[in-house]
Amino acid sequence: MTEKVFATAKELKIGKYVLIDDIPCRIVEIESSKPGKHGAAKMRITAIGVFEGQKKTLLTPGDADVDVPIIDRKNVQIMSVSGTTAQVMDSRTYEIYDINIPPELVAAAAPGKEAEILESMGKRMMERIR
Repeated sequence: MTEKVFATAKELKIGKYVLIDDIPCRIVEIESSKPGKHGAAKMRITAIGVFEGQKKTLLTPGDADVDVPIIDRKNVQIMSVSGTTAQVMDSRTYEIYDINIPPELVAAAAPGKEAEILESMGKRMMERIR
């Protein structure tokens, strides 16, 4: 399975995803300069890491290729909760695995509830509980 695709930097939009230093990031700001006498327009893309929460910046020409990660959203059912870790089962593949619960979702996590997770490049994160 492919984990990333290529796109042109000028096709990126706020709220979409980009790979910066092999970290999947959500774009929060895009600045572009006009082309100079001897060069192409430059783009400064500011993004926040999806899994780490780190702020990253990418400076690239507007017509350059950039990597865009493929991020899967999956629905899972919570089987059991132990502290800040939940054992969940994928609704499609019936795979069972452990995942960390973000601090803001610990109170809402309970066995039998459904949750939505993000998965990309071998990492998983619980995004919300339904």
